Amino acid sequence: MMKIVCSDNMPFAEEAFQTIGRPVIRPGRSIGPADVADAELLAIRSTTRIDRRLLDGSPVRFVGTATIGIDHMDTQYMDSQNIRWCYAPGCNANSVSEYVVSALLKTATTHGMSLAGMTLGIVGVGNVGTRVAGKAEALDMRVLLNDPPRERTDISEGRPAFVPLDELLAKSDIVTLHVPLTRAGPDQTFHMADARFFSKIRKGAVFLNTARGEVVDSVALMTALRRDHVAAAIIDTWENEPLYKLDLLDEIRIGTPHIAGHSFDGKVEGTMAVYRQACRFLGIDPAWTPHAVMPSPPVPEISFDCSSLTEQQALWAVVREVYDVSEDDRMFRAIDGSSPDARGRHFDTLRANYPMRREFHNTTVTLKNGSNALRNKLGLLGFLTSRASDLAPPASEQSPRPAS
Repeated sequence: MMKIVCSDNMPFAEEAFQTIGRPVIRPGRSIGPADVADAELLAIRSTTRIDRRLLDGSPVRFVGTATIGIDHMDTQYMDSQNIRWCYAPGCNANSVSEYVVSALLKTATTHGMSLAGMTLGIVGVGNVGTRVAGKAEALDMRVLLNDPPRERTDISEGRPAFVPLDELLAKSDIVTLHVPLTRAGPDQTFHMADARFFSKIRKGAVFLNTARGEVVDSVALMTALRRDHVAAAIIDTWENEPLYKLDLLDEIRIGTPHIAGHSFDGKVEGTMAVYRQACRFLGIDPAWTPHAVMPSPPVPEISFDCSSLTEQQALWAVVREVYDVSEDDRMFRAIDGSSPDARGRHFDTLRANYPMRREFHNTTVTLKNGSNALRNKLGLLGFLTSRASDLAPPASEQSPRPAS
């Protein structure tokens, strides 16, 4: 039976791929030549480096990554060896956009900022950036967009308006990166956020990176933070993962171990995208779906009286019940020891054992004394909403935790 090596961080990989072969589950960062010496298919995530060293001499003829990026795969080598490959664009785009919402609401509410009326600059307007823009507009933020490749190639009548990067940096209160990692060409993104980038950014801006770690020059970011040119940073992806810079973590407002896209829904969709492409490669119909085995969401319903809260406080009270990014930050910083090996193990352990996070659309929010505008905003963020009756709330009704 055909051997299929699968990363252990792909939900339901064994259940899906056993319909077409014999799946062998391995830790993604540990997959080596011995694992693939008798394998024909690979299903992996970004912790597995796919290159000549891994594949040379193996019978592998298909590689699928359950991620939106491919910078961990030597696609030129695979093309030269007639190895079919695929990725999963958009699979975790909603997850990343919800991470950004949680981080923005947490930061703003904690530090007395109002997101409404602030300008969010989005660099990279693909699957993720587009969703971030929609959610930012739901929060009444002004949005500026920069994406030179898309600006050159998108000729549709309804395309968004793009602005030059320097203009975006100068006018944005918050800047967030959603670009792929590229190391050559006119749109190279390696270290795009360098000393010049931070010299152009509006003084006092907040900076986010949930793209790839290497798009940011860590030293330049630390310098901008220490000089108070950048007021705060929220970092999910790091140079040289998993060996992130501890001194950078000490400087930033929120730090997480590359989990922005780790909603359970997003990871399952990544698995299914690779499974479907593998079936297509083999010329067979997919025989498995996850619908019958998806677990119930940890927070299926939220119900509370929001009469004592501002609109932003109410939004944060709802969002944090489903996903509080500060808990990921707390766990990331909870490491005893600072040796590179210890940090690397801690980083990978948090990713491998990430708790189940379901996306907003799995939760129904019932508001009492909530405005139609608030209900509409929650809907635009992805929640299901309903109106509380005028009757006394049931004993089980929850009250939101006070904003912190």
